[in-house]
Amino acid sequence: MAFNPSVDEEKCVGCEECVDVCPVEVFEMRDGKSVPANAEECLGCESCVEVCSEHAITVEET
Repeated sequence: MAFNPSVDEEKCVGCEECVDVCPVEVFEMRDGKSVPANAEECLGCESCVEVCSEHAITVEET
């Protein structure tokens, strides 16, 4: 099973919480926003979703 994490750039405030909490380093910061640069590594744990105070991250099964 694969997962597709995405970040709503409009909602992201660049707090880096998702970068810090992700166990497999899916996210990285670019121009002050989080980007799922290594989306193929996503485990679907949704730690990033839970830690995002702006509700900018979604994780979908593919």
